[in-house]
Amino acid sequence: MHYLLNKYIDRLMGEVRVSPSKSESNRALMIKALSGEKIVLKNLSDAQDTRTMNLLLQKNRRVWDVIDAGTTMRFLTAYLAIGKKECTITGSERMKERPIGLLVDALTEIGADIEYLEKKGYPPLKIKEFTGQKTNKISIPGNISSQFISALLMIAPALPKGLQIELSSEVFSKPYIEMTRDLMRAFGVESKWNKDVISIKKGKYLSGDYALRDYTIEGDWSSASYWYSFIALSNDEKSSITIPRLRTYSSQGDRRIAEIMFQFGVVTEFENNKIRLSKKDFDEKPIALDLRDCPDLAQTIMVVAAVKQVLVDFTGLESLKIKETDRITAMKNELNKIGADLVEKGNTWQLVPTLILPDSVEIDTYEDHRMAMAFAPLCQLMDVIIREPSVVRKSYPGYWEEIKKTGVKISPY
Repeated sequence: MHYLLNKYIDRLMGEVRVSPSKSESNRALMIKALSGEKIVLKNLSDAQDTRTMNLLLQKNRRVWDVIDAGTTMRFLTAYLAIGKKECTITGSERMKERPIGLLVDALTEIGADIEYLEKKGYPPLKIKEFTGQKTNKISIPGNISSQFISALLMIAPALPKGLQIELSSEVFSKPYIEMTRDLMRAFGVESKWNKDVISIKKGKYLSGDYALRDYTIEGDWSSASYWYSFIALSNDEKSSITIPRLRTYSSQGDRRIAEIMFQFGVVTEFENNKIRLSKKDFDEKPIALDLRDCPDLAQTIMVVAAVKQVLVDFTGLESLKIKETDRITAMKNELNKIGADLVEKGNTWQLVPTLILPDSVEIDTYEDHRMAMAFAPLCQLMDVIIREPSVVRKSYPGYWEEIKKTGVKISPY
């Protein structure tokens, strides 16, 4: 089934809700499992990735199937690697195409016993009982997925000798590493980041006097990004959307959407753990954006830039090629449908905006939730057909219902 979003030209007003942060939820679930104690997690994400992790952690099993949850694959690989039972971890066919070799190499160096069951460097994996730590010092590139580094950080206090992680190259997605450290600190484990080395001593979660035993998950800034797009593309200058449960301070890297979208005419006002989005005039001059710390914002920004006729040079997008799909190729294909283009120039990707928009467009989603959500706001300018709209369940299951609240008509197609 596909969805047809009929062209909507009225003013956007009201309050919409975003999913709780998947990134915070998954980290908190991992820490809870590693602590072995009761931690009360409030406002846990309803995203499929988080539900999958939560379900898997509730029961020991021989085969751990993460389906298509990348974060879950990485975090659980580290978690199981220091466990006392032999098991297998696997996932969907696409998951078997997503590299995990650098994390496996690091865990093996620490002392884990891990075997590739199919293609070297990729899931599925057979993980054997952890029998002892070989070293407490490892080196890993900083420009890999931050989830690899976060996975290692979270298991570090459970290792007999703790862990020192040397980041051997420039660090990408640093805010997500800081989010991991913040949550570890909240639950009683300190870490030190000195130049290129992060150090964590052997310890135990919840051991400190000030360690939290209950935690409320923040709203997801990644999900909020699509509402920035709705406001940016709105036809009415008085359109305004309010989103609750978003903090002024947030360790989520995608909070940067507020700063970026200001350049596209969206103002963010913080009001008692809520944000209010409204429109302002903006300059259509070319801009350059480095998204190494927040690559999940790329698709949203590209669609807005294409329509607002802003030439954008993007850097820091390398990781998009190994996400749920090759997002670079997918975006190029779908942007072409609205008259825009994405041109690769070495380590830079240039968004060439459209000059004339079509009356309607049909968007393929490539089994990628962010493709569906990034293109949906175009419904304010044309009829939009979203193929396989159920992909949003991965991170923002309520997305279509929230859109309907604003007055947009959505019907099966």
